[in-house]
Amino acid sequence: MTKLGAFVLAATLATATVATQPGCYGSYGAFSRLHDWNGKVSGDKWARSAIHLGLWIVPVYELLLLGDFLIFNQIEFITGENPFD
Repeated sequence: MTKLGAFVLAATLATATVATQPGCYGSYGAFSRLHDWNGKVSGDKWARSAIHLGLWIVPVYELLLLGDFLIFNQIEFITGENPFD
């Protein structure tokens, strides 16, 4: 199997797995709280925009999305309560 074929197969399996896991969907509380904080951090739209871009570059948003997806949404599904409320 070529590298492209292996990549396509892996991407298809990952998509099918995510699409068939109903318990994985949650409110994404950690990501939402950071995003809300970023909207209130300054009255200057340029500062908010720079902070937003910086949080994507430094991978803060990415890590929170991954944490929400793998951990926090599962806790919310099991307990019925959002850990960030």
